[in-house]
Amino acid sequence: MFSLLTGSTDRHIRLFNPTTSLEVQKYSAHGYEIHDIAVAQDNDRFISVGGDKIVFLWDVSTHQTLRRWTGHAGRVNCCAFAGEGDALVISGSFDSTVKIWDCKQRGEKPVMTFTEAKDAVSSIAVRGAEIIAGSVDGRVRCYDIRMGVVEQDVLGHPVTSVTPTVLNDSYLASTLDSTLRLMDKRDGKLLQAFRDEGFKDTNYRLRSTLAAGDSVAISGSEDGYIYIWDLLTGGLNHKLKHSAPALTDGGKSFVSMSSKRDVVNSVVWNQLRKEWASAGGDGTVTVWGI
Repeated sequence: MFSLLTGSTDRHIRLFNPTTSLEVQKYSAHGYEIHDIAVAQDNDRFISVGGDKIVFLWDVSTHQTLRRWTGHAGRVNCCAFAGEGDALVISGSFDSTVKIWDCKQRGEKPVMTFTEAKDAVSSIAVRGAEIIAGSVDGRVRCYDIRMGVVEQDVLGHPVTSVTPTVLNDSYLASTLDSTLRLMDKRDGKLLQAFRDEGFKDTNYRLRSTLAAGDSVAISGSEDGYIYIWDLLTGGLNHKLKHSAPALTDGGKSFVSMSSKRDVVNSVVWNQLRKEWASAGGDGTVTVWGI
């Protein structure tokens, strides 16, 4: 069954069936708002992080936490699984650090901590032995765990989201100057910039994504719309209202939290089903077809 996990300022994680729009399960352990969720490849576990500075590892079927790591000194903004069998957990925090946790070890201390960022770590992505971390200091850092080296690209504006391409030769970055950038990982050059007159990203951490075989870049906006650009030309393909009264093209909408803000905080792509979802501060998550 295709399911969708959502995290919210109400401190709960909810598992939805997007086909019926019904809530299947609720996971409760956080004491503050939830900032990010990552699901293991086997779909049996997931991790969640938030304002309580804790990294939670969950068992999906039992609805219980398997581990709780408390090494961060500030709210935890982002997380990801890594390693063979998703045995490692990566977290990035407001305390400007990236930490690696071992799911197989019983200790509560991280096995590795990176301190290169000069401001909050806002986004993390993992490709093989490489960790890509975006920071509010305006830099994207690529950590090669096997080689023990780090390379950084200077984007000049606070980074809120990073998404590597399938080939891992470039990545999409969202920054707080209302711009998405496609960056070449090999030399740090700008390959493409994505903007639009109506697109706004200046105040909130918006999560963008690559979709449809890395052919398009998708991002929510502070104006309540979702923008879809052609990756090669940089041209805008579509502008969609996140919470339109009547959804078309197979869109389905359901409520997961309550808020009056128009900002579309996050978009995520599901490669298996060729569908994507958008989440907004208005309390809705919308599932879209391509």
